[in-house]
Amino acid sequence: MPQLTALDAQFLHFETATNVPNIAGLAILEGDLNRSDLQALLEQRLPYVAALRRKLAPVPFGLDHPYWVQEDDLDLDYHVREIGLPPPGDERQLADQVSRLHPRRLDRGHPLWEIYLIHGLSGGRMGLYTKIHHAAVDGVGGADVLAALLDLTPVPAPPPQTAPDRDEPAPDGLEMVGRALIRMSANPAQAVRFAARALPHLDEIPVVSWIPGSRLVSGLARRLAGSGKLPELPSLPAPRTPFSGPVSAHRRFAFVSLPLDEIKLVRKANGVTVNDVVMAVCAGALRRWLAAHGGVPRMPLAAGVPFSLRSAGEEGPGNQVAIMTAPLAVHVEDPLERLRHVRDSMRRIKDRFSLAPARWLREFSESMPAALMGLASRSAFGLVGQTAPPINVAISNVPGPQFPLYVCGARLLTHYPVSVITDVSGGINITAFSYDGSLDIGVITDRQMVPDPWELTGYLREALDELLNAE
Repeated sequence: MPQLTALDAQFLHFETATNVPNIAGLAILEGDLNRSDLQALLEQRLPYVAALRRKLAPVPFGLDHPYWVQEDDLDLDYHVREIGLPPPGDERQLADQVSRLHPRRLDRGHPLWEIYLIHGLSGGRMGLYTKIHHAAVDGVGGADVLAALLDLTPVPAPPPQTAPDRDEPAPDGLEMVGRALIRMSANPAQAVRFAARALPHLDEIPVVSWIPGSRLVSGLARRLAGSGKLPELPSLPAPRTPFSGPVSAHRRFAFVSLPLDEIKLVRKANGVTVNDVVMAVCAGALRRWLAAHGGVPRMPLAAGVPFSLRSAGEEGPGNQVAIMTAPLAVHVEDPLERLRHVRDSMRRIKDRFSLAPARWLREFSESMPAALMGLASRSAFGLVGQTAPPINVAISNVPGPQFPLYVCGARLLTHYPVSVITDVSGGINITAFSYDGSLDIGVITDRQMVPDPWELTGYLREALDELLNAE
């Protein structure tokens, strides 16, 4: 029976009424998808999707991280829901509905996911909003969950011929407590090992890297360990912005699709990567927004960029992710110079992490006693979020399939990610997903900090045009 890793458990522990770690996707479908057909598809495929068939089994007294226990009697009437939009059923009404659904916390007595069929969208379309807790999957795992429900043709594929894997029964309460006590006895040694391993990487850790002398210490530790010289990381104190600091319980959501061939034109013309272009487009959009709302800072924003620690082809539930902090050159006026700044910064960061992957977050989580992690996580989140947020904005770019997909015969037109904002990461998250020739971008914001995210999606389009027309 699988147990949550320390990093998975972090997403449970920091959850509050305002910090809600739900990750989701909004698919827009062409055609009519009814609830009974979707439930029938799920009945066939859920036994093969581990993240959707498991629920939490807490350890008595919170002495250890919870276990995942298989739910054999899934209540699909609970998990699959239907709602409708009032006329005229436009995109803004759809986004408003997602804004209300996304921050609602998932019931931990059930498997941690919900699907909403949203009828009434204009033009013979409908929405499919799928939400899952970040403790169950990371961004890559979430894409795998979505892929399990999709088909390459309008006719759904037949059920797999192999029997699904089954989880072992969960240990009873007494065994859970026994395992927890053994784990607790090992925590002091783990903490010492983490401290020793962390010394060469102090310059990677937000907030810690700002402490005077931390970069000198990490460089000296690497030399003593014989690690050789690694590319230096930029110093990134996050400037204060209108979207910095603790978030409220309310969200706003907007979305936009950009032609992927235009992104690739900019990439080819400037000798950069697609991800560099995406980051530069986000920088240009945020520069415009800041100019209209209080002024552009004279230094880069600190962007939190998640990246996967999974090896090629590795699958499975849970979180195998790290966060790198990248400078976002909103202070640079010229769009091509801004793109070059992004390219150079991302290249340095990638060179560094290709030689020494940033595993400090996972190792730090594993070094903490599980019984103390909840209080420590919430306290640290609150303190850092109010005093020195290390990140201004979260930006992610997830590559997807470049061919049409279908759900119960309805064609998937676009798929917009709906991600997470927190006190620590700031009040804006921009996540892109490439699919079938377009870059589908979802923007989630704090309602009080950025009440109109559609303004920001408009600036994304303008920022791409600026790069296309730059000489």
